Amino acid sequence: MVLPPGPSGSRRPRMKALRAKAGYFLLEGGNAFATSFFFSYLLFLFRDQFHFGNRENLAVGALHGLVYIFGSWHGGRLAQRRGNHVALAWGFSLMLLGLAAAGMIPHLAAQIPALLVWTVGMSFTWPALEALVSEGEDDRGLPRVIGLYNLVWAGMAGLGYFVGGAIFDHLGKASLYWLPMLFLAAQMALLAALARRHPHPLSVPPPPPAPHPLEAAAFQQPISPATFLKMAWLANPFSYMGINTLLLVIPDLARRFDLSPTQAGIFCSIWFFTRLAAFAVLWRWTGWHYRFRWLLFSFLALLAGFLLLLLARQLWLVVAAQILFGAGAGLIYYSSLFYSMDVGEETRGAHGGLHEAAIGLGICAGPALGAGSLQLLPSQPNAHTWAVAALMALGLVALLWFRFHRKSCFTNSPSDRHNAGRNIGCL
Repeated sequence: MVLPPGPSGSRRPRMKALRAKAGYFLLEGGNAFATSFFFSYLLFLFRDQFHFGNRENLAVGALHGLVYIFGSWHGGRLAQRRGNHVALAWGFSLMLLGLAAAGMIPHLAAQIPALLVWTVGMSFTWPALEALVSEGEDDRGLPRVIGLYNLVWAGMAGLGYFVGGAIFDHLGKASLYWLPMLFLAAQMALLAALARRHPHPLSVPPPPPAPHPLEAAAFQQPISPATFLKMAWLANPFSYMGINTLLLVIPDLARRFDLSPTQAGIFCSIWFFTRLAAFAVLWRWTGWHYRFRWLLFSFLALLAGFLLLLLARQLWLVVAAQILFGAGAGLIYYSSLFYSMDVGEETRGAHGGLHEAAIGLGICAGPALGAGSLQLLPSQPNAHTWAVAALMALGLVALLWFRFHRKSCFTNSPSDRHNAGRNIGCL
């Protein structure tokens, strides 16, 4: 949602508010880099040290996703009771504990539990960071802040993957633990300074937001704005099914193409940066708002990119597939975010929990199905690809059903215009 700068002089207070939040953006960037590096290249370590294949890595990823669902829920409750700074401190501490345990005990029996402890801590951090950068923003400032938030995490996650392979190769496997631990030590020191400078009381329910007018484009479509929100919420977990399945099988894909971790970091990070570019374009360009064809094309690009990427036998096809995949993933994620902010005050307040739950569901379900398919069909090396693609295709069918087969009570009348953002159950 791109909004004008407003009356003369209103830009300066907003820039001052952004500068005051620079420390939280720094925490976010460090968190994105370190988590992307650790989790992505831990899979290479599992491949090389414990001889994990796709089935084993997918099973670990499904367990990681399951823990993330419950960790995010408990992390949100902790932030509500004790405040976002406390939730972040707990998250960083648990991540540090998991990394320290994994670094000291190299056996698989210790690596998996340590990863799950790290996952719980990581799941505490993201809701708190988003809440801290969004705090105090009005309808004009919130889209700008969330846009910056997305650019920071997407860019730093991509950078962590891009250079992570070289770090893993040249600094050794131990760097997988000590480098994120250094990041966490710096983050905890910065958090302590920010907590002293900007003390936050226990979270209290925010006052009711002012009525939020929808974009004019919302009333030029045959379906209600609430239906767009539902469709975007539906698409997001299916997007993360593809994303996390892809991340978990890249070590085997790298082995297929005889790529070192350094080379895999370069060639397999293209989709990260395509998603980043999509975030930047969608933040500034509004032509995709309330246009079903853009959401449909993004889902088709995601599905086509996923299949081509994992089935390709030539490296140039892997590169091309990542461009499709990253563009589709970027538009689906931003659609969920935009419609949640634009459709109305009640859905905006509920968005945080639903958004995180949807991401966790996708992180768990895709890898779980992939691992199960390889367990049931061990003679079919691409069983996981087709199984997850079939599930994503079911999501596409559900998206089309929402668009064409559910009767909409939206009539573009003045009363429907007034209630469009509130009545999200009216489809």
